[in-house]
Formats: sequence, C-alpha cells, structure tokens
Amino acid sequence: MAQDQTPVTRRRVFYIPGYDPIHPRRYRELYRKEGAAQAAISGYEIGLKPRKGAHYGWDVTARIDGAKVHSVVEVLVWSDIVRRSMKTGILATYGQLLRTAHIYIASGALRRLMWLRKGPVIAALYPVGMLLLQLALALALMAGLATIIGALFSALGSVAWPAAPMFATQAAAWAGGGAAAIALLRWFRAKDGKFFAYYLMHDYAFSAATRGANPPELEQRMGEFTTTLARAMADDVDEVLVVGHSSGAHLTVSILADLIRQGKVPANGPALSFLSLGQVIPMVSFLPEARRLRADLHFLSARDDITWVDVTAPGDGCAFALCDPVAVSGVAPKAQKWPLVFSAAFTQSLKPETWKALRWRFFRLHFQYLCAFDAPRDYDYFQITAGPLTLGARYAGRKPSKSRIDIAASCHTTMAA
Repeated sequence: MAQDQTPVTRRRVFYIPGYDPIHPRRYRELYRKEGAAQAAISGYEIGLKPRKGAHYGWDVTARIDGAKVHSVVEVLVWSDIVRRSMKTGILATYGQLLRTAHIYIASGALRRLMWLRKGPVIAALYPVGMLLLQLALALALMAGLATIIGALFSALGSVAWPAAPMFATQAAAWAGGGAAAIALLRWFRAKDGKFFAYYLMHDYAFSAATRGANPPELEQRMGEFTTTLARAMADDVDEVLVVGHSSGAHLTVSILADLIRQGKVPANGPALSFLSLGQVIPMVSFLPEARRLRADLHFLSARDDITWVDVTAPGDGCAFALCDPVAVSGVAPKAQKWPLVFSAAFTQSLKPETWKALRWRFFRLHFQYLCAFDAPRDYDYFQITAGPLTLGARYAGRKPSKSRIDIAASCHTTMAA
C-alpha cells in the first residue's frame, strides 16, 4: 500500500449515497456548484467535466497548494433498488409503519438509540407522526362530510325520496366522506416532496423489514461494488477514496470489509481511505439481525491497511453526530484504531447568516458535508476528494472530538461468524 505521506497526483473516488431514489446527476451538479464556491472562498482551482464509463461520474482537475491533482469521481448507484422499495400504495405504507415501529420498539433498539442522540430518533419518529396526522385529518374529513351529507339527506329526503331507507342514505353519506378521505390521502402522497413522510417511512422500513440484515438484492449490488473497488485498487493511482454518506456509510463498511477479507488490497497498491459522512449506522447496527454489519464494524475498526475518518455535526439532526459507530454498537475490539471521529462544526464553519438560513432545513443540512463552507476549519470535502494529500496524511495526528460518544449502547451485539 502507498504510504500516507505520498503526494497524490491521481485519485479514484467512489461515492456511495444513502437511501436516495434520485438520479446521480444531482451529485455531479452539487459537486460542480459547491466545489466552485469553495474554491473561490479558499483560494484554489477546481473544475470538472462529465465522463463516460460503467458508472456515473466525472473527472476533476484541481490545483491546490501548488499541486495539480486529477481525480475520477464515480457514484456507485443503488437508487434503482431504492425506487423499487418505494413502490408501495398508501395502505401498504401504513402497514410498513406498524411493522417498523413494532420492530424498533419490541427489539429494544429504539430505547437504546434514544440514549445516544435525540435528533435522529426524532427524525425517525417524524414520518410516523406525520403519517398518523394525515390519517387523522382524512378520517376527520370523512366523518365531517358524512355528517353534513347525512343531514342534507335527512332534510331533503322526506320530500325528494320519501321511500328511501335510512341505511341507504347513511351509506351514501359515508361513501361520499370516504371518497373525500381517500382523495386527501392521495393528495398528501402526491405532495410528499414537501412533507417527506412517505420517503422517510420507506427509508426506515427498508432496513427494519429484515431486522437489520441486508436484503438479497442489496447484498448482490454490494458484491458488485466490491468488485469495482478491487479493480480500482489495481489501478496506477495514489489513493482510492470511498465516501459513504448517510445510510450509504453502513453499506461502505461491509463493502470495504469484504474487499480486505478477499485479499484485494495489495501491499504496494494505492492508499485505501474511507470517509463516512452524516452516518446513521446505529439505526441499522442496533437491530437484532444486523450481525453481518456488526462483524464488519468490528473487523474494519482494527485494520492497518485502511484510514477511516467519520465526520458528522451536531447541527445535522438526521445523523448520529459524534457517535463512534463501532463503540456504540458494542463491538469495539481492544485494538480499535478507527474511525477517527470529529465534527464538521457547522456553527463555527458557516457564517451566522448562513447558519440562520439553513438551521431548520434539516435535509439540506444533512448534505452540508458535500457543500462549501464559509470558513472551513480542517474539513473541506473538495480538498479531501481533489487535493494532494491522502485522507491519512491530511488527518495524521488529528485528535477525535472531545465530545465523541463511545459508550456501548446497543442491546444486540452478536456478530456473524
């Protein structure tokens, strides 16, 4: 493996997104826009152009600290799996709500997760509350309209339909109210781009459906990703950097663990680096059947052939900020080396007016790690992915945040053999 201090002139970057049904073009455009903004703020040069290949990606050329670096960024796509998992009707989604809530509560995972951070737990409970509120409003509309329609039938029925039986008029009234309720629920579903209730419900239900185990279709895709990384490790580059964002972080843990176990990390190959951003690993690792993930966390955290840096921020209410995902999952080995856990410090690296504008935009803040900062401290996504230092060299000697949470909190700690 290349030494951490080797200057980087060529890099392969693989971005593994979270539970996201959107086309990966959004990530290229985000990189283009925010990279240009960060370069203007920090005084370096960066540019990109689309590229053709097996995976959606782009070429990045940067001049940072006087060094010219070429990076190839590729998105490892599983959005098609996400989209298929979201193809459920309204009734089926409420069924998911009941099953997911039961699994997290009955397994003890929800109670233990609340020990760590309230923010992501509230985010997990949000779709439950919002969907129940939508259902309550629909039922109230149904009852209200049925009452109004029934009263109208009663007032007019004796004249217009003197022989109509009462049950028929009541049935017609409730049918009208029911139709209105269904229409309202469909309207809420159509406007979920604003409410995010269905999207988040599908997200949490995806992992909960298998109680923390990876669905077979996802396991197959992760195997394909592992093969892709193995090829990259054989390339003539200085660093292979894998970025796992949100729920993509726990996929990356298992993919990299498989890569190393398969012997696909050559001793004299490129530096292997893992950057986890805004991770929600405990949402999966605390579930009873997440034995594979827990074993992979245990394995990866003690390796010398990888650098793993975990960046979150307390300002991101959707992430388990500053929670060491290995330690809190209760599987930290005695020789634990990774991850290095520290904060992107949104409140200190963004101007007060920027923070004020973003503070309540929870989903936007969850993507801030991929964006420009007004006054970046030691975290700059574009220097990490396009600069002349490996991840290990950049953070050599960096201490973890003092407020890091590293207590074992999960009640499920069994690992796959």
